[in-house]
Amino acid sequence: YNASQVMIAIPTASNQLIRHIFDLSKEVGAKVNTLPPIIDLLSGKVSFKQMREVRVEDLMGRSVANLDLDTIAHSHQNKAVLITGGGGSIGSELCRQVLRYKPSKLIIVDNSEYNTYKLGEELIKLELDSEILFYTTSVFNREHMESIFKKHTPDIVYHAAAYKHVPIMEVNPVAAIDTNIRGTFTVAELAVKYHAKQFILISTDKAVNPTNVMGTTKRIAEMICEYHNKQGSTKFSMVRFGNVLGSSGSVIPKFKQQILQGGPVTVTHPEITRYFMSIPEAAQLVIQAGCLGNGGEIFVLDMGNPVKIVDLAKELIELSGFEVDVEIKIQFTGLRPGEKLYEELLADNESTLPTAHPLVRVAKTREIPGNFMDYYQELVNISLSTPKDDVKKVLNKVVAEYTPELEQAATVERELQ
Repeated sequence: YNASQVMIAIPTASNQLIRHIFDLSKEVGAKVNTLPPIIDLLSGKVSFKQMREVRVEDLMGRSVANLDLDTIAHSHQNKAVLITGGGGSIGSELCRQVLRYKPSKLIIVDNSEYNTYKLGEELIKLELDSEILFYTTSVFNREHMESIFKKHTPDIVYHAAAYKHVPIMEVNPVAAIDTNIRGTFTVAELAVKYHAKQFILISTDKAVNPTNVMGTTKRIAEMICEYHNKQGSTKFSMVRFGNVLGSSGSVIPKFKQQILQGGPVTVTHPEITRYFMSIPEAAQLVIQAGCLGNGGEIFVLDMGNPVKIVDLAKELIELSGFEVDVEIKIQFTGLRPGEKLYEELLADNESTLPTAHPLVRVAKTREIPGNFMDYYQELVNISLSTPKDDVKKVLNKVVAEYTPELEQAATVERELQ
C-alpha cells in the first residue's frame, strides 16, 4: 500500500511485536509511531491520545508477567512507604508504581532540589488519596533522617539513594563511602530502631567481583543490610540488577545528545557489553522481590542476555533516521577508570535458587565477617585528605574480591613503558 506512516495502537504490544512491526516498516521506509505502553497509561504519565516515536526501550525491554498483585497491594495499601533517592530514575518510578497500591502516605527523600521539584510537579497532577511528602536531604544526615523516621514511622523503606557513576566515584571514593555506605547504614539502623516491617536495598550487578569503588561500596551496602537483618524485626532484602534503559547518567541519553549534535557517538570499547532492562520493569520486579523476602536475601533479577553497547549505539542512530558510519559515525574511546568489559550478576562462589517469580532468583552469599563493625568504623573515619589508593586498600580489606586500580601502580607502569 506504499504506507509512509505506521501507527501501532496496541498499548499491550510486547517488545517482540513492536520490533517485528518496526523492522517491517524500516524495510519499506515507513515512519513508525506507537501508543505508550500500558504501564505508562495506568500510572497516569500519559494518555491514550498520545502517540510517540518508537524508542529503543520499546525494542529491548520486556513486559513483566506474573506479578503477584494481590500480595503487593495487601503489603502496601494504607501503609507508610519511604523511598530514598525518590527523585532519581529508579526511585521516581518506584514512587509511581507504589502509588498504584494506595499507601496511606509516601515519604520521598532526595538530595536534589531539582529532582524533587520535577517529581512533585508530576505527582501533584494525579488524583490520589495518598499523602505525599517531600524531604530534601542527604541520607547520611542522621539528625534529619531520624526526624523523618520519628515523625512518620514508615512500614516499608525502599533505599534507592546512591552514587552510581563509576569513573566519578573512582576519583571521589570518600563521597561514595559517605552516601553508599554511611548513608545506607544510617537509613538501615533507623529502619530497625523505628520498627519498619521491610527494607529493600536497590543494589547493582557492579557489586559482584567489583573492579571499582562504586561497586565495592554497593557490595558493602549489601553487607550492612545483612548485618541489620539480625538486629531487629525489620526484614531486609537486597535486589541486584544491571543498567536501566534511559536512566540518568546512562548511555542512551548521552548517545541521543551526540546524535542530535551530528556525532560522533562515542563507545568505550567494541566488545563492551551490559545487561539492560526498562525502568518500569526494574521497579516492578524490585517491589515483587520485596514481597518475596523472608529477610537477609539478595535477589537477582533476570536481565536477559547482555547487549553490546556498540549495537545499542547503532540501533539508536537508525531509530533517529540516520545511516551508521555514513551520516553518524561511531568512535571508540577506550575503557574508563574502574570499567569492566563484562558485568556479572553473581559472584563466583555464590549460587541462586528460584523464587515464585520466573524473573527473580535468590542468591546465597557468604557470611559477613564477625568484625564487620570494626571495618565499618574504619571506613567512615577515613578523612578527605586520605590518599585515594589508601582508601581503596581499606575497601579491599572489607571486600576481598575487590581488585582496585591503584594510581601509584598505574604511574609506575607508565614510567616502565
